[in-house]
Amino acid sequence: MTYGHLLNRISQFMTGLAVAIGIAMALTYPAAAKDRLVIGMTQFPSTLHPHINSMLAKSYILNATMRPLTVYDQDWELTCLLCTTLPTIENGLAVRGTTDNGEEGVAVTYSIHPDATWGDGTPVTSADAVFTWQVGRDERSGFAGIEGFRRVLSVEVIDEKTFTYHVDRLTYQYNAAGGFLLPAHLEATPFEDPAEYRHRTLYDTDPTNPGLYFGPYKVVAVESGSYVVLMPNPTWYGPKPAFVEVIIRVIENTAALEANLLSGEIDYVAGELGFNIEQAMSFERRNPEDFTYLYKPGLIYEHLDVQLDNPTLADNRVRQALLYALDREQLTSQLFGGHQPVAHSNVNPLDRVFTVEVPIYGHDPDKAAALLDEAGWSDMRDGVRHNAAGEKLSISLMTTAGNKSRELVQQVLQSQWSKVGIEAVIRNEPARVFFGETMTKRTYDGLAMYAWLSAPEAVPLSTLKSDQIPTEENGWSGQNFPGYRSERMDQLIDMIERELDPLARMPLWAELQTLYATDLPVLPLFFRAEPYVFPKWLRGVRPTGHLVTTTMWIEEWRSVD
Repeated sequence: MTYGHLLNRISQFMTGLAVAIGIAMALTYPAAAKDRLVIGMTQFPSTLHPHINSMLAKSYILNATMRPLTVYDQDWELTCLLCTTLPTIENGLAVRGTTDNGEEGVAVTYSIHPDATWGDGTPVTSADAVFTWQVGRDERSGFAGIEGFRRVLSVEVIDEKTFTYHVDRLTYQYNAAGGFLLPAHLEATPFEDPAEYRHRTLYDTDPTNPGLYFGPYKVVAVESGSYVVLMPNPTWYGPKPAFVEVIIRVIENTAALEANLLSGEIDYVAGELGFNIEQAMSFERRNPEDFTYLYKPGLIYEHLDVQLDNPTLADNRVRQALLYALDREQLTSQLFGGHQPVAHSNVNPLDRVFTVEVPIYGHDPDKAAALLDEAGWSDMRDGVRHNAAGEKLSISLMTTAGNKSRELVQQVLQSQWSKVGIEAVIRNEPARVFFGETMTKRTYDGLAMYAWLSAPEAVPLSTLKSDQIPTEENGWSGQNFPGYRSERMDQLIDMIERELDPLARMPLWAELQTLYATDLPVLPLFFRAEPYVFPKWLRGVRPTGHLVTTTMWIEEWRSVD
């Protein structure tokens, strides 16, 4: 080890010691100092790697520590963050072309902010873009969104800060590049064995390494399942963040989250992963003057993934019966005061591509019973249906443990299904296990409840295309967890992407939503609204209502007297 490396390690140790002392104080006494912010949320990420599996808790943290090339902002407009100019066909930074196989492709040129620098002083360069692409297209790496990387045929380096993606097709989202770049100078060694990369990445083995981050903050301490501590990144090229320390505490039980907020142990509950609507409204009624409240509707889709490899659930009549047996209007009215509308497809009415022309599964227990009889589940014993082989119609129902809202929803689903002879067995897991293992490896055998967040007019490529089903062979890449295979859905996704005319895309979107609601690879529940409970002194937090968390603009957050 060189002298310089030794000093760096000593510095990291001293920082860690100071952080540990600070955390001990912050977790023991109320966070009164306005230069420190303690945020409470309900999930801990299973990994901090930007591209391995998808989990909102991870995005919430990483959005404070990194920046994508482009992002949809709070006004739902695509804009540059890491790049300097948004490439368009009109400004010449995106150029149509023809690929070797005769298809229409596009070359999109990005320039990285000249001052963008990893936390260890290494510049963020085109080499990082090339490396990220190389890792992302290797299915052994375990990346969730491998298809997007595969579409890039090559990355041409123009100079240290400028590069061009040569893409195999021209889509209406040709200039949207929302993923994070990886630090090639650090992650190249763990990637030497691609099959082991997901276990060796520094984002998990050395998550406080400053060279992993280049945003307003860097991760300086991690206690798995408990907290993550952020401190300002001295190499950040944007406005200086106001808080000298941001502690993200994980309190998986939402009742305990409320108690911690009232006691002053935390300042602020993350709207993205905090209270449910009912709890927030109740909390506001009891504490109307103590906090600022905001209820933000958005593109957040609560649903049940269906394990289509399960022979019982592979029968579409059973899936339809499951929906007809539910009174979702009553569920959202009683639990959420009607603030969260029932979902009939995967597209939110707030989205510009929404259509009302989809099959509607209203509450109809008689129709549910008829469908189950037709599917062979007609023998009722002790209130539960059986088939001719004597098998019981029993379905496991999973979600993230400790989430009061989801646990209440589970109880309603279980009760309503029991009335038509369907037994639902609740089997919950901690979020980091549920998302990190169970969903990623498709080991659930029934129904799995969670939420997808999307950007405006986001094509469900990774969640619905046939080639996006995670398997051991593809390194558990992709997010088609139900195992849905539909040739027509694959065609529609491709056709929508390639159609540049927004008006011409509308009928394609309508057909996609109709097919989704007909095939039911997923059972729609409702669209969520996020309740934000702010301390009176916090300013600058602007919820987006879509995929991107508020922490993407954390440098704008300020405290006021």
